[in-house]
Amino acid sequence: QLQASGGGLAEAGGSLRLSCTVSGFPFDDFAVAWFRQAPGKEREFVAYINWSGSNTYYADSVKGRFTISRGNAKNTGYLQMNSLKPEDTAVYYCAARPPANSDFRWPRTYDLWGQGTLVTVSS
Repeated sequence: QLQASGGGLAEAGGSLRLSCTVSGFPFDDFAVAWFRQAPGKEREFVAYINWSGSNTYYADSVKGRFTISRGNAKNTGYLQMNSLKPEDTAVYYCAARPPANSDFRWPRTYDLWGQGTLVTVSS
């Protein structure tokens, strides 16, 4: 299972660091992604990191502000969020999947999900 944490309230321009702790499966065999869902909107892709950490990808809306990483020894994935904007307000979910050829930006390609952590950015 996946356990997401680290959400909270931040001011615009501030920072938060989300964590996704994994148990019950071999974390270093799985890719990790972060998605977010704002009220009334569909879940959207935020960031992706492959099993080794050698490849990362970001949504255009967060590129240059967010950094995804992983600590395989700690079975934990991270999302460092800097220069936060009010439009970053959403519930953030971590997800994991084994290596696959399907598009990593599609939520339906992930079988394992965390419970979500709320990020609220005030203006």
